[in-house]
Amino acid sequence: MNLTKLSKEIHEANVAKGFYDNDTSVGERLALIHSEVSECLEADRQGRLKPSADPKYILRIEGKDRFVGNFRSEIKDTGADEIADVIIRCLDFAAHEGMDIDSHVHAKLRYNATRAYKHGKTY
Repeated sequence: MNLTKLSKEIHEANVAKGFYDNDTSVGERLALIHSEVSECLEADRQGRLKPSADPKYILRIEGKDRFVGNFRSEIKDTGADEIADVIIRCLDFAAHEGMDIDSHVHAKLRYNATRAYKHGKTY
């Protein structure tokens, strides 16, 4: 999977859904990413970090209404759902800003491999 390609697909879908009808600042887009992280925290605080169904099972459900109903009852608002939102928002941001995020992630992973244990920190 190429993250840059995926980020462009996500961004195109978000543009089509109207999320870029009004220009937003970098700060606003970053705050929206942060809000999804906070929603993940709340899901964990409510004991809903993991969904009650495997998303692979939900993805196999035929028909829009059945899929949506099962997604809402089994996955929506869980920590996993919110982490997916974090990733989607991050990739959308990267595409909007014209970043080759796939190369950046691989470069960062390679750089991190050269760093000390815990990157020299206590945690």
